[in-house]
Amino acid sequence: MGMAANLAAPHIFLPTSSITLRKQYNLMYNSQNFFKISSCSKFKNPIRAINCSKVFAASVSTEKEALLPLEVSEINEKCKKWVWKGYTINYFVYPEINNDTSNPPLLLIHGFGASIAHWRRNIPILAQSYTVYAIDLLGFGASDKPAGFAYSMEVWAELILDFLDEIVRRPAVLVGNSVGSLACVIAAAESTRSLVQGLVLLNCAGGMNNKAIVDDWRIKLLLPLLWFFDFLLKQKGIASYLFDRVRKRDSLRNILSSVYGNKDNVDEDLVEIIKKPAEDEGALDAFVSIVTGPPGPNPVQLIPKITLPILVLWGDQDPFTPIDGPVGKYFSSLPSQLPNVNLFLLEGVGHCPHDDRPDLVHEKLLPWLANLPAS
Repeated sequence: MGMAANLAAPHIFLPTSSITLRKQYNLMYNSQNFFKISSCSKFKNPIRAINCSKVFAASVSTEKEALLPLEVSEINEKCKKWVWKGYTINYFVYPEINNDTSNPPLLLIHGFGASIAHWRRNIPILAQSYTVYAIDLLGFGASDKPAGFAYSMEVWAELILDFLDEIVRRPAVLVGNSVGSLACVIAAAESTRSLVQGLVLLNCAGGMNNKAIVDDWRIKLLLPLLWFFDFLLKQKGIASYLFDRVRKRDSLRNILSSVYGNKDNVDEDLVEIIKKPAEDEGALDAFVSIVTGPPGPNPVQLIPKITLPILVLWGDQDPFTPIDGPVGKYFSSLPSQLPNVNLFLLEGVGHCPHDDRPDLVHEKLLPWLANLPAS
């Protein structure tokens, strides 16, 4: 928004007709689960049971997939505001009160054009064992979109680190998608304050836009066209016309369908999640700045500097950062070179694995989180 075959069962979601229904179901789930987990004495929560019994872990993972997604309206109602360098940043924490500090908090970072609600299918499951934070990056979602602002990957990475320092106040695991993943990589590489405990990268981008400097003949061949497109976007009338066409509901649905493997999850909520912030004042300026700006630091140069545990999940049907492209090939080579990197290819999944096939993501993510070394 952006390696083993995965045989997980399809994701089970109950109808999301109301917030009350979701809360009632989740309460029922927790009540039933209490009796099952009480028979194992080596853990403090269901996810940690992974280390107690493989059979039990499979049962817990399957039942967790039945948790209902958060309603977009509930996310919007419970979001908070944080002022960063004079700009208002929108963020979300779930559950709001959690006194258990045995597990690290998680910070979710969306991709291009997305926002906090893009994680609605993941937050309830992750929040069973972790305090989950999510933010709207500057220029996206309900965060400020300042006119004339020069967006960059470095700015977003600084925002992430300051959020960890001022709001989370504990070492956290960063979970990012697409450009959000790259922002997490930059933040982890630049952090000198021990704020990051681990990285989860979902189809990591090679740069803020398609002009990322990578050794690929396809990008080199297209560079003149990309520069010409940048020139057109810098003409206010042309940019406004193109942006108006892109943010139409039918256009967004078509674009999203092209980058999702699971077309069923391209629903009205998803379209609205992308469409609503694009109507804000400053959204056009943000779009133009991001598409035409410098691509930023390259993950190829940054990853070797990071010794933290890294989990890479990659949808094999991603048209933006294909696994056989330069960025995908680089990440697929990492497990054989770096002992701190684990990578899994998710079959039939597109650029946004966490929303496309959350069941496959959770199957790999939850055990990895449960086995993170203590900070």
